[in-house]
Amino acid sequence: MASAFDIEEIYPDEPSVRLPRRQSGPAPQGVAVTLLADYTLRTRAALPSAAIVALLAEAGVTSAGARTAISRLARRGVLERSRHGRHSSYRLSPTVAADLSAGGNWILTSTAAATPWDGCWTIVAFSLPQEHSAQRRALRGQLRWLGYAPLYDGLWISPTELTPPARARLAQLTLGAVTVFRGRHAALEAAGGRAPIEAWDVAAIRGQYQEFLRRWTPLASRTGSVDGAAAVRARTEVMDTYRRFPTLDPHLPLELLPAGWPRQAARDLFAAVYDGLADPAERHVRAVVARHTGGAPPDVRAHTTADMLAGVRADGCGASG
Repeated sequence: MASAFDIEEIYPDEPSVRLPRRQSGPAPQGVAVTLLADYTLRTRAALPSAAIVALLAEAGVTSAGARTAISRLARRGVLERSRHGRHSSYRLSPTVAADLSAGGNWILTSTAAATPWDGCWTIVAFSLPQEHSAQRRALRGQLRWLGYAPLYDGLWISPTELTPPARARLAQLTLGAVTVFRGRHAALEAAGGRAPIEAWDVAAIRGQYQEFLRRWTPLASRTGSVDGAAAVRARTEVMDTYRRFPTLDPHLPLELLPAGWPRQAARDLFAAVYDGLADPAERHVRAVVARHTGGAPPDVRAHTTADMLAGVRADGCGASG
């Protein structure tokens, strides 16, 4: 189920820098950002390029692929470069660190227990000419990000209200070609009426949850026996997999879902694995980095779900209170 880490998928809004898109197969740029976020987001520590290459090698990325990925991320403004003699180090840029912090918070808050639903739907109706295909794709992508799904081609719905920032973003994308309503569904007695919840493939979403639970439940009970590179790889993979659920299941009302909906079970399992492996993964990353810093203790700290919920300050100097 896990696939290449796609940084753009964890942002609730359009990122302020151009970040790597998903690739087929290994995604060195995405894995590099994942590693730096998981172990330096609070400190924005600069890691030697050789250490980043070594960590990526443990994730199956070739040395050439790792160095190319680092170079491209630096050109895009995702990483900041510093030089010490002949050696280079890299750290997350302030903007990207803030975006990743917001994205991590969004992942957990979006999968928290759903609040009581008022029974109303937000409907976004739009009409764009065929020649505006790029604008249509951008609008659909933004709607998907905001938790909307297409009930019909030009009519997207969500059970949650449209926030002012989201409203402003849609206005910029559509230039007057969109109308937003909020109201209750009036069911038709005639056969063939489509319920709003059918905009989502509920069975497929449940299948994704069930696959996640099958894949990670065995590991949750033995995180203490996983160490070294295996702990780092598992944390990267469980994050890569779990962070997709906010877009698959955007706080859909439990009243409309089958009994025993596994949203909370998946969230609890993610926390058990991600947090349970934090200490051994941090020790391993510290050891790898120390080999390339002359033994100096690197400022590496494993990010946890508590950190994701707390966020980090814009200056990158630790969790906000």
